Amino acid sequence: MELSLLTLCYLIGSLTFIIGLKMLSHPDSARKGNLVAAVGMAVAIFGTIFLYEEEGKKLGNYEWIFGGLILGTIVGVLAARKVKMTAMPEMVSLFNGMGGACAALISFIEFDHIKDAFAKGITIEIHAGTLITIFLGLIIGSVSFAGSVIAWGKLNGKIKDFAFPGQQIFNLVLLAATLVTAGYLVFNLNAENYWLFYGIAIASLIYGVLFVLPIGGADMPVVISLLNSFTGVAAACGGFLYDNQVMLTGGILVGAAGTLLTILMCKAMNRSLTNVLIGSFGGNKFSGASASQGPQGNYKEISISDAAVCMCYANKVIIVPGYGLAVAQAQHTCHELEKLLEEKGVAVTYAIHPVAGRMPGHMNVLLAEADVSYDKLQEMEQANDEFKTTDVVLILGANDVVNPAAKTDPSSPIYGMPILEVEQAKTVIVNKRSMKPGYAGIENELFFQPKTSMLFGDAKAALQKLVTEIKAL
Repeated sequence: MELSLLTLCYLIGSLTFIIGLKMLSHPDSARKGNLVAAVGMAVAIFGTIFLYEEEGKKLGNYEWIFGGLILGTIVGVLAARKVKMTAMPEMVSLFNGMGGACAALISFIEFDHIKDAFAKGITIEIHAGTLITIFLGLIIGSVSFAGSVIAWGKLNGKIKDFAFPGQQIFNLVLLAATLVTAGYLVFNLNAENYWLFYGIAIASLIYGVLFVLPIGGADMPVVISLLNSFTGVAAACGGFLYDNQVMLTGGILVGAAGTLLTILMCKAMNRSLTNVLIGSFGGNKFSGASASQGPQGNYKEISISDAAVCMCYANKVIIVPGYGLAVAQAQHTCHELEKLLEEKGVAVTYAIHPVAGRMPGHMNVLLAEADVSYDKLQEMEQANDEFKTTDVVLILGANDVVNPAAKTDPSSPIYGMPILEVEQAKTVIVNKRSMKPGYAGIENELFFQPKTSMLFGDAKAALQKLVTEIKAL
């Protein structure tokens, strides 16, 4: 009876993961979907704690189990409540890294049972499938953990891009050596060579670091998505080891969703997934001239009153949100501006680049928080068709995703990346704090074009002034 009840708990958990993931596909149901999946996870966790038995014995050690649950819950709740929207990508990377570390630790624990048997001189039969799963969990989990920690450091500015000559080849050799060694141990593991397991762990951690270190610019959201898929696959390996349907289902869902998202984002960035895997994705492969060149001409500023008049008497306005909007926490004021313009008969929509911000879907989450209608969010292809008939484009803190160099400058690090072609609109207003380059570290020639005007200042302050000015018109 207990076994069937535990199986039912796992079935409930698996179904809620699937339902929750489906609900996450739309902002209107995303919050409920998250809660549904969380409830399913809770059912699976407590079902395991109280119903799981092995050789007639229950888990025990309840003080350690609940101590860990309580501590983790407190830390997680406090961290999630206190994190700023601008720091959300770092938190996603860090939490994802913790998932990878847990998967790797499962492999460590299971391998320790084998090592203890060797130490005691006990001959045990080890299935190749079990060893393959242990090594896969170790390698993928370690890469995900190390890579996510580096991504966290790069996103908050504590770690800078780094690459050395021949790094791609070194990465490939290191990865191949790690996999070959793991394959050798699968079929030849014994009391003399088991220590190679720990060498594989160290090599995987080094590869995870070197894999992410050279990545920079607008490529980081793709890497976060890829690392997330790694964590899912590593968790699925744990599900195989323990014959746990919930871990298996959850891991497969995360791995599949992360992989599909990575492929879609690579397509949007016009990048190769192969280059992502060998660590050359977004690396600093461009000439120094592109990164360090000075201003490309004269730019012109626009006053708050002129910008307000320009938008107020337009027929169509498209807003392009970027990381600067998140930094200023200006999404609610932006929504207020949108509603105010619509009251005056102006059609307002938003153009969303697939990798705008610092994590997948960053701008969608940001605008959903301010109750912006999902129907007003246009994907890149749709927005590019609309720019030709748009009177005013208001760019709020976006830089690299609207940089024409992606189409015109082969030496640029973002060359070949599809962009929002805002220069096709009649008037372009760019809100930025200063003329400093964006995340990719290059100048934006859009800022010096005749139809572009710069509106300097904090995004929230500038939008508040625009709202006040438009109300007075």
